[in-house]
Amino acid sequence: MAGTRIRKGDKVLVISGKDRGKSGRVLQILVAKSRALVEGVNMVKRHAKANPQKNQKGGIVEREASIHLSNLMYISAETGKAGRVGYQFLEDGRKVRYCKADGAAGEGGR
Repeated sequence: MAGTRIRKGDKVLVISGKDRGKSGRVLQILVAKSRALVEGVNMVKRHAKANPQKNQKGGIVEREASIHLSNLMYISAETGKAGRVGYQFLEDGRKVRYCKADGAAGEGGR
């Protein structure tokens, strides 16, 4: 499977679906399924069984469900604009991600 341009910790905007317009931080990337868990987006209710060993109460729990990566757009940390992600090489040979909307280079280079 190929890697993804959106990474854990990125701020993203939902561009399609029931939560269109919401934004949040990426909690986890599911590379094999091309999906991501985004904080506060695509909330679902699940019935949870009590587990006294882990100090968990039973009942109806609301948590994030995964959302497809094609429904997410990267938000630049510097300017706050949403755009696609590209890669560029710096003079010292490092490969870094950058936001195509504003040209701002992001962190997370190799």
